[in-house]
Amino acid sequence: MKGFKSARHLQRFVSMHDPVANLFHIPRQDIPSDHHCELRTAAMQMWNEIALLQSA
Repeated sequence: MKGFKSARHLQRFVSMHDPVANLFHIPRQDIPSDHHCELRTAAMQMWNEIALLQSA
């Protein structure tokens, strides 16, 4: 709990961090660089939609 004021605050952070972290975690082994680039681009587009950062 280092850096968190309470167990509740830690739980709130972790509940949001895990889905976002999983979105961007792409294993590098056995993936060609061009495919990895496509996956990163798709992840960034999805993140922009989720975070409402994409301008309409």
